[in-house]
Amino acid sequence: MQKVAIVTGGSSGIGKSLVLKYANEGYAVVFTGRNGDRMAQVATELGERPFLALELDASDKDDNEKMVDETMKKFGRVDVLVCNAGISMRALFEDVELEVFKQLMDINFYGAIYATKYALPHLLESKGTIIAVSSINGWRSTPARTAYSSSKFAMQGFFEALRTEVMTRGVHVLVVCPGFTSSNIRNVALTADGKAQGESPRDEKKMMSSDEVAERTYQAAKKKKRDLILTFQGKMAVFLNKVIPSRLDNMIYNMMKKEPDNPLK
Repeated sequence: MQKVAIVTGGSSGIGKSLVLKYANEGYAVVFTGRNGDRMAQVATELGERPFLALELDASDKDDNEKMVDETMKKFGRVDVLVCNAGISMRALFEDVELEVFKQLMDINFYGAIYATKYALPHLLESKGTIIAVSSINGWRSTPARTAYSSSKFAMQGFFEALRTEVMTRGVHVLVVCPGFTSSNIRNVALTADGKAQGESPRDEKKMMSSDEVAERTYQAAKKKKRDLILTFQGKMAVFLNKVIPSRLDNMIYNMMKKEPDNPLK
């Protein structure tokens, strides 16, 4: 029987690349998103391969239940759940509106909780895989990303606990932590008042591509890896945060200070 992969936030960036990767590997794919035009483009690229596109809100509990229900109605099983939907932010905590903080937690953290809650019974049955797309910010926070870092720390804490709950029941949990990746996440990152910043403050051409992240994620899941930390810079940040955290504070401050229009004062 054909295996089925669900990817939340699958209309662009890493999510889109994962949708296409799993489809190319012979999976039926279900993907969600909120941008109908982008979803239609992904559907066009999938062509005749089996898929289900659902225009849903990752932060909505009922929409996540619907996502799993529709998957079961169409394909009858869930083998892989990729919790990828997410949004970033860029503003100092003293300036950011608290609604922005809540919005990031609702999408990045609770979105993953809801999706996992409804998919887990079917993943236990199929002895499937959960892939949580987190961030290096889930290991090491950076200034002007307090809400984003908080959501990723919470996400990783949840999946670490869940992993140990299901480790003897056949379900594999992989946490993927990309470093800077070329995608639209910085373009749509929220500013202090909740508006999208519009342009990335970084040179996207020098970053790891979404396709490479998807390929390495797929291979890590296939090998049943526990964690996947991507990019040399990301690996160094995790390592240095363990051995010289105070010095890393200064290094990160100076690095972020170089971003165009950075909010640091």
